[in-house]
Formats: sequence, C-alpha cells, structure tokens
Amino acid sequence: MDSFVQNRGRAALTAFAVAWLALGGLALAGQADKAAGTGYAGEKTCLTCHEAQTKGYHGGVHGRMFNPKTPIATNGCESCHGAGKAHADAGGDKTKIASFKTMKPSEQSAACTSCHNRGAHALWTGSQHMQRNVSCTSCHSIHDAKGEKQLKAKSETELCATCHRAQTNKQLRFNHMPVREGKLQCGSCHNVHGSANVKLLAKGVTVNESCTSCHTEKRGPMLWEHPPVAENCTTCHDAHGTNNDRMLVAKLPFLCQRCHVTSRHPPTIYEGFTEKNSTNANKIFGRSCMSCHQMVHGSNAPSGKAFLR
Repeated sequence: MDSFVQNRGRAALTAFAVAWLALGGLALAGQADKAAGTGYAGEKTCLTCHEAQTKGYHGGVHGRMFNPKTPIATNGCESCHGAGKAHADAGGDKTKIASFKTMKPSEQSAACTSCHNRGAHALWTGSQHMQRNVSCTSCHSIHDAKGEKQLKAKSETELCATCHRAQTNKQLRFNHMPVREGKLQCGSCHNVHGSANVKLLAKGVTVNESCTSCHTEKRGPMLWEHPPVAENCTTCHDAHGTNNDRMLVAKLPFLCQRCHVTSRHPPTIYEGFTEKNSTNANKIFGRSCMSCHQMVHGSNAPSGKAFLR
C-alpha cells in the first residue's frame, strides 16, 4: 500500500513538472515573439559591418555578460546601443541607432548607470566629475580598452594624469605617496565615481578620517591636541608629494612659524635675533622645532601640553 501511494505521488509530481515546463516554454516563446517585434536586429547582423568594434568587446566583461547565449541579456550589442533593425534596414543610417560618439556626456553616463548604479557607482549622479561634463566614456572604453577595468590608459595614474597633471607631477618629487612605486593608486584614496565626502575621498567623512584609515597611530582624540592637526592633515602635509621631509608643505622651522611667530622662542630669521644669539640659532637647523616638540600630532601624557618628547 505504501509503495502504491509513493508511486502515485511520484507520478503526480512528474505530471506537475511537465506542465510547469510547458507553461514556461510557452512564456519564453511569447517573450521571444514580443522581442522579435521590438526592432532588434541581433548581434550577427551587427557583426556584418562592425567586426572591428567587437574584437575588444567580445574579450571583455561586457561581451561575456551581454552574450546572446546567456539568460541574463539577449540583445548583445543592442543592450547598450538600442534596437538596431531600423539602422540595419536603412543601410547603416547613423541617425537610427544610439551612438556614444554623438551623445551628450549626460546621455552616455545615463546609459552606463542603467546597470552600474550600485556600490562605488551609486553616487555618480551629482558628483564633481558629472558636473564637469565628464562621462563614463571619457575614462572607459568598451571596444578598445588599454588597462584594467576597461580604462583608456594602461594604468589608473596615467588616466588621471590626463586632467590632473599638477597632482600627478608631485609624485616625481623626493617625498611622495607610494603611487609611483605601484603600492597605491589614485583610487586608494579617491572614489572617482562619486562620494559624499570632500575631494571625492573614498574613506571617512573628512580628510583626517581618510588619512588615519592608514596612519592609525595619528588618530585621536588626544589628551593634548594640536589644533591644525585636529582640523586638517593637509594644513601641514601635501598628500600627493613634496620635496620636504615627511611631505610637509614647507621646510622647518618655516612651517611652524606660520602660526608660531613670537620673538626669541622659537627664533625667527626676520628680526636678526638668530645672528646675535647662536644658542637659539641652532634651533632652526636639522629637525628644528621637532627636535624638542616631537609629539606634534598630539600627546596623551599628562605633562604633554607643549608636545615635548
């Protein structure tokens, strides 16, 4: 009796599965018929004229994703360029197909962000690059990429240098971010696709939070805080590179004397005092103020008000 019930159960499940597959096949057939009437020409038709463009496309991520054989997308080239049947029937009339070369920057980006709208790309709308008419295709190439992430240049630094020449040139200075050695890249600190932070910073809300994501030993709060340090690291440091020690924006003691310009201590070279008193004059050489005030980033010592060692 039990075996009879089990056999009937299996038969019922089999019949249900067959019916489900049949309905699914009818649905897919209906979708295919519907797609056929939307004006799509198919990737094979595109290849008859645009074979050169597909060489880079087929080997990339988009080619694998938009392959007509995959269940995710069935329109191939037309996934980005739109239905192309009218374009093909008109003998390649450029006005009847979406061409990224003739689109406005905002239209180009709108096409890309129809898929790339999450994660690092979520804040593209309203970002600094978008507001300056930089589009996705300004940096990326689907058909002729030279570097990773379909970049138009061999590396991220080379690509950023096409616009941000002043910042990338600082990498050639004596002290610099380790971008030149390949240990970091622009994207290590900046999210070029948009950020809620200043300077398109990828980490933290402020410059200091971005810096202390690596330089954790400088993270506060401290018992005794140095105001310019607590406010902004770039008050004293140039994050891209300088010819001064520790990427300082000016040499010591001149950096400190931008704020601490009192007479005799620290000695200033403007009043001639250093020429008359050699004991104080030696404080402007070597590490200068830092020879004594070593805890300039802040101190947790009870007697650390003057940031002494």
